[in-house]
Order: sequence, then C-alpha cells, then structure tokens
Amino acid sequence: MAIEVGTKAPEFELKDNHGATVALSQFRGAKNVVLLFYPFAFTGVCTGELCALRDNLPKFSERDTQLLAVSNDSIHTLRVFGEQEELEYPLLSDFWPHGEVSRAYGVFDEDKGCAVRGTFIIDKEGVVRWTVVNGLPDARDLNEYVKALDTL
Repeated sequence: MAIEVGTKAPEFELKDNHGATVALSQFRGAKNVVLLFYPFAFTGVCTGELCALRDNLPKFSERDTQLLAVSNDSIHTLRVFGEQEELEYPLLSDFWPHGEVSRAYGVFDEDKGCAVRGTFIIDKEGVVRWTVVNGLPDARDLNEYVKALDTL
C-alpha cells in the first residue's frame, strides 16, 4: 500500500543515470519534488510518460520543483535510456538492494519485480502532499501533477 498524503516522505539516496548520488534530503527547504516511480526503461508507456515530462520540464521548474524518476533498472540501462530519449532530469536506479526505495513508498510489485506507476509530490518540508498510483499499463496525466503543485 502506497504511503499516504500527509506522511513524511521516506528518505533515500540513489545513484542517477550518471553515477551521481541523489538524496531526497538535498532538496529540503529548497524545492518541491515530484517523485515518479515507473516499471522499466525502454517500454512503451514508460517512454511515453518520461518523454512527456521532458517536453514539459518548464512547468516544473517554474513551480520550483525537481523531477526525480525512479525505476528498478541498473544505472547503465538508465544512462543509455536517458541519452537515447534526451531526458534532462535525474533517472534514479533502485536496482540494489532491489526495490528498496520502491518498497519504502509502497509501490513495489513483488510478483513482477518492479515498481508500479506511483507518483508522490513532496513539499519543501519533506511531506507528501499529493499522490497517485496506477497499474502497470496505465499512464499518468502530468497535468494532474501541475494542478497539485499549484496548490502548494
């Protein structure tokens, strides 16, 4: 079960597609965070979602928000995926321990071995203010993220 609105967001440190460590705490007091979990790089729905976010990055930066996308792929896979799709935001690897952060947020599918489509908007104080969780085949609407950010 996904963590609920009003909950303190679980802290994490993950490697991004360039091998740099990204911690949720580094945005505390500075930026809101859209934390987006997706199943796998190079799959149709995931690629469509992440490219739509790429094409709409100003909607997030204008709202003082950092976008972080998390999958259970290795950093090497994410590096190639990010380069191929020209993704300018961090792609974080929850590869090992496999799915640890996805589990902390309640969006890891044990049977499939990957995260489901969960999105968490975390405010500058580190509190979850909005969330949506969709099944593996169901894309999310990024306009809903923007509407939620406008309420912060």
